[in-house]
Amino acid sequence: MVFINPTRDQFKQLMALPDRGPIVMVNLLKFKEDGGIESYARYERIASKFVQELGGRMIYRGEYLMPVIGDDAWDEILIVEYPSIAAFIEMQRNKEYQAAVPFRTEALVDSRLYLTKSGE
Repeated sequence: MVFINPTRDQFKQLMALPDRGPIVMVNLLKFKEDGGIESYARYERIASKFVQELGGRMIYRGEYLMPVIGDDAWDEILIVEYPSIAAFIEMQRNKEYQAAVPFRTEALVDSRLYLTKSGE
């Protein structure tokens, strides 16, 4: 299966989670061959502004090389920290951010976004 954006049910589940401080989002990205990287860069220029304004930060960005366990293949892995689930949701609801989402959608043939929390 291919996944680009969260479903309504996934977003509802996210909003229902207890908001206990910083979260980390792990992005697995597979770009369209013709213009995908460029389209994602347009999205990222806008999205990174909101991440920073909300107190978040990019932790890691790297080129995917190969699976060591499993057989999934991606082009890039991006890890972003947000101060809270509420901050992430606030960004998602922002009209200016929403205007950038079509660039992300256009850029990707598949993706995964995993919400993680430190096991402190």
